[in-house]
Amino acid sequence: MTPEPAGAEIYQSARLAAAYAFSRPAVHPHVVDLIARRLGLTAGRRCRRALDIGCGAGLSAAALQPVSDIVMGVEPAEAMLAHRRSVAPGVSVAVGTAEALPFRDAAFDLVTAAGALNYADRTLALGEVGRVLASSGTLVIYDFSGGRKLHESSALESWFSAFEGRYPYGGGYTLDVRAIDYGPPGLRLVAFDPFEVVLPMDFDAYLQYVLGETNVERAISGGIPHTDVLNWCRETLEPLFERGSMGVVFDGYAAFVTPDPEKECL
Repeated sequence: MTPEPAGAEIYQSARLAAAYAFSRPAVHPHVVDLIARRLGLTAGRRCRRALDIGCGAGLSAAALQPVSDIVMGVEPAEAMLAHRRSVAPGVSVAVGTAEALPFRDAAFDLVTAAGALNYADRTLALGEVGRVLASSGTLVIYDFSGGRKLHESSALESWFSAFEGRYPYGGGYTLDVRAIDYGPPGLRLVAFDPFEVVLPMDFDAYLQYVLGETNVERAISGGIPHTDVLNWCRETLEPLFERGSMGVVFDGYAAFVTPDPEKECL
């Protein structure tokens, strides 16, 4: 997912909330399939309770419903939840932060954080995850790129460079999940799975997706007319999709973290 500015106020945008709800590619279900395979989850072996930290518009939480009886989400930016009933019916959502999860101890068999821990105080957040995670549970930290390349050619990579040069993203927060010290909260990293998801997208779908990116929201809130952004994206993107639907690549990782049994015995 794309880097974001230090100012969380961008996530109070109604336009951004709608874009995240209705214009994002369906990457999360593919990642949850990977998670299910890694954890051995099937229709007959589901989680009892799952929590999605930083659930945003609700897409990542909704993706957990096939693998968990109960799914809950927590999101610090209340505006992002405006469409949650359409996006994630059946998911219970609370406004809150990763550093102070509003749930009881050992409440969840599965906790996911998709591009969310980048912005949290990781010491506090992992301590809270360790508290709400059952002793047999798993935390999955995952993230993926912003769909910057095509499976068929390198043309989209050049376009995306021009796009973010014209409409810059805010400063991002990097997260190297393999370098995190999971020991203090009694956790340990047990697996790291890179992945690649290729989704067919036509011109209209990709156009709506990039128009819902945070750099576009920053540009518009900074005074650039929406029509200017729309026209530039339309004119420069359309030739790349002249053959119709193309395979857009989203590559990423999923890190699997569990309670450390040695720490539990101390």
